[in-house]
Amino acid sequence: MTFNQWDDHVWELVSPIYDQAFEGKGAKPKKIIRNMFQKQLCYLHIGLDDGRVTAMALTGILKEANSLLIDYLAVKEELRGQGMGRHMLEYIEKWARNTGNYNSLILEVEAYKTSENQARVTFWERCGFVLTEYIHQYIWVPEPYQAMYKKITSDTKLSSDGKILFTYIGQFHKESFQQ
Repeated sequence: MTFNQWDDHVWELVSPIYDQAFEGKGAKPKKIIRNMFQKQLCYLHIGLDDGRVTAMALTGILKEANSLLIDYLAVKEELRGQGMGRHMLEYIEKWARNTGNYNSLILEVEAYKTSENQARVTFWERCGFVLTEYIHQYIWVPEPYQAMYKKITSDTKLSSDGKILFTYIGQFHKESFQQ
């Protein structure tokens, strides 16, 4: 399921997964996410299994790139490693291409070479994403990041230059936090 408007009840269903995965690790506060919906900057995608919420993703709209930014994607901790993350990503990709009319997906990963970060990069690469070489240093967070992208339509003219991709990502974050 995909939502383009804020819904308190829906957020109550996904917030335990979001908090479990991202609390203390760069999670955006609920107030900011609500603001993103009010500005029509994002979508919330929910994965269900037998009516239970098992996965969630928050994607941002990158208008200039005709792309979706996978801002957050998480699976319930006890269900990880069962293919649900890949299934959720396949759903988002199909939705982006067919319903949202987007032609690529972009995300950012921490650039530090830790085993945890490398496992994330490997997951995304197995899902067809390409890691860019450019390393971006935000002024408000200590860790550096790299962009990854996946072209999902044949007519995609998305740049493979990480520096350019971060101009889109940076603009999205700026708009997200502006009141």
